[in-house]
Amino acid sequence: MSKLSPLKPQQVIRKLRKLDFVGPIPGGRHVRMVHAETGQIIPLPMHEGKDISIGLIRAIIREVGITPEEWNKL
Repeated sequence: MSKLSPLKPQQVIRKLRKLDFVGPIPGGRHVRMVHAETGQIIPLPMHEGKDISIGLIRAIIREVGITPEEWNKL
C-alpha cells in the first residue's frame, strides 16, 4: 500500500481538478468540489493553517474510486 501524508487543501484541490472535478465552490462550513460529468460532490475543509488529515484523504480516495497509488501519481 502506498504511503499517504497530510496535504494542504490547495494540493487536494489540484489533485481533484486532475480528476475532472470543478471548484472549489464556497458555501456552508466547507467548500465543495463537484465532478463535471457525474455531479459527485466532495466537501473539503478549508481551515487556515491546517492540513487535510490522512484519514480524510483516504475517505476522499474511496469516494472518488481510485487507489492510493493513483492518488500519489496525480
